[in-house]
Amino acid sequence: MSMEFAPPKYAQVMTALQRRIEAGEYSPGDMLPSETQLVREFGVGRTTVVRALQTLAMQGWIEREHGRGSFVKGRPEAAVDRIRPGLGTAERPEDQTNVMDVRRVAAPRHIARLMGVAERTPVIARTRVAMQGGRPSAVETLWFPLEIAVGTDVDKPAPLRQGIRQHLQAVKHLRFDHITERLTARKPTEEEAELLGSANAVLGVLATVHDPSGAVVLTLSIALPGSLHELEDVYQVR
Repeated sequence: MSMEFAPPKYAQVMTALQRRIEAGEYSPGDMLPSETQLVREFGVGRTTVVRALQTLAMQGWIEREHGRGSFVKGRPEAAVDRIRPGLGTAERPEDQTNVMDVRRVAAPRHIARLMGVAERTPVIARTRVAMQGGRPSAVETLWFPLEIAVGTDVDKPAPLRQGIRQHLQAVKHLRFDHITERLTARKPTEEEAELLGSANAVLGVLATVHDPSGAVVLTLSIALPGSLHELEDVYQVR
């Protein structure tokens, strides 16, 4: 199974509109550009724009009124309460994990594609095992571009005293702006199966963390044992 992906087009439209709302370009009560205008601006099909707007409405960013258009509500207060595997991994203090391996490697194809670099570009891979009740609950590999890792401790084997996000903010003043992630059910890799102590299916997460310019700060590959994890969300039906 190929692990390559690029953010879906509707997600790219969503991210652009969310950033405009957060920046105040679109204020609460403002009407968003029409579907036709968005199709033209982003160079995508109407179905893609409709899906992006429907998802934004479902998450509470906007309100769609039939025959009138889409109106801004603002950043949803409950957005931070939703399950975010990528963000949780980036913020988890390393005293809650076992750092298994830290090494400089050639980026595999799927990681290189997510980072937007050539295959086999040197990167730093930091592999950790999170524990829950004395059992492995996740295998996490964090991939860093060399220019991000230089001058930090992410390329050293010692556990960090804080989460990756807090460390990068403190040392390099990097700010996380948005995260794109995809979840799939899959078989674990040989390394993941060995670290988890099981070859049973996992929930696989691939995530990219972006700074305000859109550049990739790091990429995460996470294997969550299906027997220990379930995802639940509650959202409004309109």
